Amino acid sequence: MRARHKILDRLRHSDTVFRIVTRSASITVLLLLGAVIISLFHGSLPALEKFGFGFLTNSNWNPVTDKFGAIAPMYGTVVTSAIAMLIAVPVGIMIALFLTEICPVWLRRPIGIAIELLAGIPSIIYGIWGLFVFAPFMQHHVQPFLIDTFDGVPILSNLFSGPPYGIGILTASLVLAVMVLPYVTSVSRDVFATVPHVLKEAAYGVGCTTWEVFRNVVLPYSRVGVIGGAMLGLGRALGETMAVTFVIGNAHRISGSVLAPGTTISATIANEFNEAVGDLYTSSLVALGLILFCITFIVLAVARYMLMRLEKKAG
Repeated sequence: MRARHKILDRLRHSDTVFRIVTRSASITVLLLLGAVIISLFHGSLPALEKFGFGFLTNSNWNPVTDKFGAIAPMYGTVVTSAIAMLIAVPVGIMIALFLTEICPVWLRRPIGIAIELLAGIPSIIYGIWGLFVFAPFMQHHVQPFLIDTFDGVPILSNLFSGPPYGIGILTASLVLAVMVLPYVTSVSRDVFATVPHVLKEAAYGVGCTTWEVFRNVVLPYSRVGVIGGAMLGLGRALGETMAVTFVIGNAHRISGSVLAPGTTISATIANEFNEAVGDLYTSSLVALGLILFCITFIVLAVARYMLMRLEKKAG
């Protein structure tokens, strides 16, 4: 009887220690997040007090005259991430569908390893490849083709106008799409694999094609996971720094053409933080970091809300 009590006491003690450790880890995460927010807000106060709301609407960025505005980096961040996701999400879902439904068994593992290797490549390698290989290809082949093809077409002629620099918003978006693709593909492949075989076999049994099974069975069953993977990729795209810095052109301006150079929040901070002279200049860069944090938080919060709605709708 005494031995039994000792065993129960030891189990109770280990359970208490485990609960304290896990709770401490959770609280630590919240404290670190709060510390980051406080540091960013404190560091950006001089810029926010100086420029006010105009910091979010002004496109002027002139360190010589201490005039700073965040709209151009914000525009570049949102546009490059949006274009990257428009490309990466459909392609990633199609690759995941191929791997789970169509691909021969002997080919699945090599393709899966290749996708995982893409996720493990450092971003600076993507930047070097984009600058020395992809940007010249865009300059000599893709951008001239787009300019000539859409010349005279309403809206599209302005969207694909200007000289073919090679670097620019479109080039940065395509590099981001390649970087985001492994995340979308891996998550989608894993959630597609969780679909019960009985559901797919029943659909095939009534004469559905592979596309119909995917559209009506696989995708509705796993849409929550697919959206989660897309949001994971979007978070990577919003905060990417080095690869974008190499190929976007780093120009503080807003252009209606996706071929024109631009900049993003992370690229601006990476380029100029070490050279920032004066409290106002440094504070403006910290304010950009705070804006990027808010954009990412809003996007992820909206995504979480969408996932909750989908889960509630699915029961």
